[in-house]
Amino acid sequence: MLIISNYHYIRDDFSARYPSVFGLTPAQFRKQLEELSRHGEFISLEKLLEFQHRPLDRNYILISFDDGLKEQYELAKPILDEMGVPAAFFINTSNFKEKIVSLVHKIHLLRSEISSHEILSELQKKGTAPLSEKEKTLAITHYNYDEAETALLKYLLNFKMVLPEQQAFIDPLFEQIFDEHQVNSALYMDKEMLQALHGQGYLGSHSHRHLPLGQVDPEVLQEELKNTQDFFRSNFGKPSAAISYPYGSFEASTGISEAIEKAEFSLGFTMERAANKDLQEDSLLLSRFDCNDLPGGKNDLFKGQHIFKNPELRKWHKNESSIPHKR
Repeated sequence: MLIISNYHYIRDDFSARYPSVFGLTPAQFRKQLEELSRHGEFISLEKLLEFQHRPLDRNYILISFDDGLKEQYELAKPILDEMGVPAAFFINTSNFKEKIVSLVHKIHLLRSEISSHEILSELQKKGTAPLSEKEKTLAITHYNYDEAETALLKYLLNFKMVLPEQQAFIDPLFEQIFDEHQVNSALYMDKEMLQALHGQGYLGSHSHRHLPLGQVDPEVLQEELKNTQDFFRSNFGKPSAAISYPYGSFEASTGISEAIEKAEFSLGFTMERAANKDLQEDSLLLSRFDCNDLPGGKNDLFKGQHIFKNPELRKWHKNESSIPHKR
């Protein structure tokens, strides 16, 4: 069986005028790794690829990071190296090729300076369509670590509004407060860090621009996959074998397996909170837990029990209508 723990922010200090992100301190990260080591064996991406066509031979744990943040390399990787724990780091290639800040991170930064209530009010003034009751429920379920108002804002921006609408609203606000070039340099890893991670077999794609791939037009999806794989070929000599789907929701991750496979990815990672019995049935819709869902996190779903003792198993892949990668 395979259980995957996913991380974003690793910081010594998360204080802000309006707290906008949830992560772990290095001490908390180390403590969680120590706890997880008592449940299973840590596995690398390269080793995981070997189990596409044969059963998993023991209980494995994969440590993964999304977004290619510099703090992951500077604060988390030394702990991983010291403890001998392999990991997967998924990057948005536009941050490195075009030196831009992902829209999702612009939103995080703005929310640290402006309250969710104020931003929602501005959206209402501009006539943005409100969320339905069903969408409100989905928002609170998906962003379960946020306060309700923040969850609604994030869902409205990330899933309800189309990309041009988001950019037209967020970019002017961002430019009033931040310098994009400075933020890009401070927030994301540099070329040497990427090369080091690739040399260890730790690097994967998080798409090109951090779009919800399952919800964009087919032409945009193809462009996203081509651009991210072109970056990997140009910089590392070969395409990425693994992709982590931005946002990771059911809607953002499913219905695209054929395109993902055509783009030469062998492994795909969602944010379905569940364990993976194997990779043989489907290797492109692997489930992951947020680190806060696991022992040592803010909301341990396992309540102190062994994580491999009767865990919830992934189901999203059973809904996929076109999955040529199933064996």
